Amino acid sequence: MRTPGVGCRTFLRLLESHTPAQLFAESSSALSTLGLKSDIVHALRNPDWTLIDYDLSWLHQENNSAITLNDANYPLQLKEISDPPPILFVRGNPELLSLPQIAIVGSRNPSTSGLEIAFNFAKTLSHCGFVITSGLALGIDAASHQGALKAKGYTIAVAGTGLDRVYPARHKDLATEIVNTGAMISEFPPGTTAKANHFPRRNRIISGLCQGLLVVEAAKQSGSLITARMALEQNREVFAIPGSIHNPLARGCNALIREGAKLVETTQDILEELSQYNQQDEIFSPLTMQSTLDLEQQTLLNLVMFSPTSIDTLVENANESVEVISSMLLILELQGYIEASAGGCYTRIK
Repeated sequence: MRTPGVGCRTFLRLLESHTPAQLFAESSSALSTLGLKSDIVHALRNPDWTLIDYDLSWLHQENNSAITLNDANYPLQLKEISDPPPILFVRGNPELLSLPQIAIVGSRNPSTSGLEIAFNFAKTLSHCGFVITSGLALGIDAASHQGALKAKGYTIAVAGTGLDRVYPARHKDLATEIVNTGAMISEFPPGTTAKANHFPRRNRIISGLCQGLLVVEAAKQSGSLITARMALEQNREVFAIPGSIHNPLARGCNALIREGAKLVETTQDILEELSQYNQQDEIFSPLTMQSTLDLEQQTLLNLVMFSPTSIDTLVENANESVEVISSMLLILELQGYIEASAGGCYTRIK
């Protein structure tokens, strides 16, 4: 990955006939017969040892590692795509890369509602056992990582830079939190700065790692739509939150739904669609999650939305007194099914 002119596809083609050690041992003429240009041949015969020493120094630091295509920790989901990264640099726990993942992406300038939706979906899906994967960007990405962290679950941030830096810089603390319990990954070696063409490459990794990708808010020309279309090409499930026809941040999601993405209103919509992947694991069953509730509590829980729901609405729909409803809401909150929100409302979180 340090050789100028050798991209992912060329790297993978070379690996079909050579190990890295064999490649560096070849003569200039032998390298030329592989279809490599003269400047690439020169770079292979004359490696930049300063950069290599920098990489090795980074790898010797605690919590840092690199995974190759032949590594047992290389995620099978990602290996299936047409151009998997030959090397993944990792900060954190590399074993998480092989766990079931849902990616959540969206606008860098979302509405308050969009942030809440991303946070709550990530939190609930994390409770259900999924690793939440996103790109550490401003807005929806950050809210998704934070939702998973709030649930004390796992989250993976895919970077468009080397892992010795954080982009955007304001997410340095968030990146530290992610590394402490989850992982940050990149195909770019340490020292790589942020460039516009890096982020589509990052996005194919986000979609490649996941079983399903959820788009929360996206304008008509959003980069999130590129990620969603990559996910479709990779045969992943794509989910989208619908929105008002008057909201420019909903137009991308609405367009995805017209093109065949699954319309999502609750996390159960996602769980039901992905149940085929996880039929052997009870943790993914909504019924299992709710089995500790009695019938009245379950009935009330079904009335609490994943957006703020007032007590007045619950009293009216449940046909019970305020005292009875308040008592059951306290039980549901203590058991982690709902949380109180502003204005005397409650929001369902699982």
